[in-house]
Amino acid sequence: MTGPVVLFEKKDRKAYITLNRPDRLNAIDFRMPGELTAAVRRANDDPEVHVIVLQGAGRAFCSGYDLKVAAEEGAGTQGAVTQGADTPDQARDTAWDPIKDYRAMKGFTDDYFSLWRSLKPTIAKVHGYAIAGGSDIALSCDLVVMAEDARIGYPPSRVWGCPTTAMWVYRLGAERAKRMLLTGDTIDGRQAAEWGLVLESAPADELDARVEALADRIAGVPINQLAMQKLMINQAYDNMGLQGTQILATLFDGITRHSPEGRWFQEFAATHGFHEAVKWRDSGRWIPEGGGPVPGPGDL
Repeated sequence: MTGPVVLFEKKDRKAYITLNRPDRLNAIDFRMPGELTAAVRRANDDPEVHVIVLQGAGRAFCSGYDLKVAAEEGAGTQGAVTQGADTPDQARDTAWDPIKDYRAMKGFTDDYFSLWRSLKPTIAKVHGYAIAGGSDIALSCDLVVMAEDARIGYPPSRVWGCPTTAMWVYRLGAERAKRMLLTGDTIDGRQAAEWGLVLESAPADELDARVEALADRIAGVPINQLAMQKLMINQAYDNMGLQGTQILATLFDGITRHSPEGRWFQEFAATHGFHEAVKWRDSGRWIPEGGGPVPGPGDL
């Protein structure tokens, strides 16, 4: 795909930012984070825009990082880019550099958090899926409205991932954040709203109208008022150590992909395909501790 992977339009004091890889359920490629930041900056620079609505094209909000090639070819989550190599084969043969890994993932996290740091309010409209890195993007918005049948979660917390934005604990509190990240389970929009992970849920056919009504209500407030209220509330999260927690989470994310278990997961994906590896991960079957032998076809 050669066109933009993030679209921008504005109407009636609202900017609409659309993740635009519908053929891949808006999975995150290496262009999307930077294009997202540029779109948020464009909305903030426009004096006519008062509120930003983030949405996904097609059947889902965002299905997470597009990891199929990276996992099956052994290049890690960031592929050859993180490792400083030109090809996946070179990346596989290069020693893991944790600082290069951190720099790449911190860059992505900062791009997602442009939604949180934006002076203008941001609303995520979630349908279909907001999974793994897709949940990082959604939870970086100020407000999240989900379709009742949409799913949100961070399945890579079982193996090969740690949510770099760390927003689960800040939105859910410790116990429910642990409930989600110690299992890798997903929940639907109804439960996410009941738990306070998102603002509210709506029937799928009412999602657009619900978000428009909320955005219109916010759009009537002067920009300076919106910015001051948002800065004041965000400062409380900063005082609770949000930045430090994100540094730790981002470092841990790299470690999870290079632990014995993380290497086992990648080798499984290289042998049997990424979808089979994800199927094993999400099934609840044991992840071999210490990176045991990769199962043969008869063991799947």
